Amino acid sequence: MDLLKTTELDAGSSIREREIHPQSSAPRKVHHGTLSRLRSYFIFDPLIWMYTVVMGLVSIPVSLFGDKERILHAFATAWSRMIMKTISSPVKVTGLDKIDTKRPHVYAVNHASALDIPVLYVNLPFQFRILFKSELLAYPIIGWHLKRSGQVCINQQEPSRSVGQIKSALKSLRAGMPLVIFPEGGRTPDGEIKPFQPGAFFLAIKAQADIVPVALVGTFELLPMNTYHIKSRPLEMRVGEPISTAGLKGHDMEALAAKVKVAMESLYYPSHNT
Repeated sequence: MDLLKTTELDAGSSIREREIHPQSSAPRKVHHGTLSRLRSYFIFDPLIWMYTVVMGLVSIPVSLFGDKERILHAFATAWSRMIMKTISSPVKVTGLDKIDTKRPHVYAVNHASALDIPVLYVNLPFQFRILFKSELLAYPIIGWHLKRSGQVCINQQEPSRSVGQIKSALKSLRAGMPLVIFPEGGRTPDGEIKPFQPGAFFLAIKAQADIVPVALVGTFELLPMNTYHIKSRPLEMRVGEPISTAGLKGHDMEALAAKVKVAMESLYYPSHNT
């Protein structure tokens, strides 16, 4: 996230992580040794899996009695709070107080970690829907929850199969339900913000909804791709000014994506503002 990480092997074959903060060119070394790995593998990871299985299995039958989307959102928020408390990674939120959260914004968020979702559920104080890739439906419990809770599934291989989901998302966005999107299209493998997919902004333009850039800082270092080693650390959620889509059409998606990307980078890399 806010750090560019390179990994080196020292003479003793232990891993040394060299992290460079984007606000400064001065490197600082952070060590996550054997105890950190043992804590993650034998405490954090098993607890997170337990929370997922228990909360997921309980939430489905409970959602049969009442507003299923509201109930499942409450379960997801509780699941997320349990995870964030367990891994001892406090989140500092800035900028959200300047947003009229009663309006149906589209929140464009950078994606660097599997733990981005819990961070959002804990720190966005309203119900929302998430735009996600259809591949996630293959995961037991998580896939069931995503489908039943009304999240928006996009099939990137066969876009025509997503038409119903897109129409539903557009209708709910116009009715006042905020939408969370990850315009990079997937997790970054190195913590850097990747190119945005212009199509991610289609719904915002169709609904004429403002886009709010959100930078999650530190989640890549917390849990990057291809590892189960969770490295507890403070995190930040930096919320930017809304970007209007008033009057924009489909052919404006690329220009809009570029504008949102610049806004997100200014939040993610503070040195860009100097």
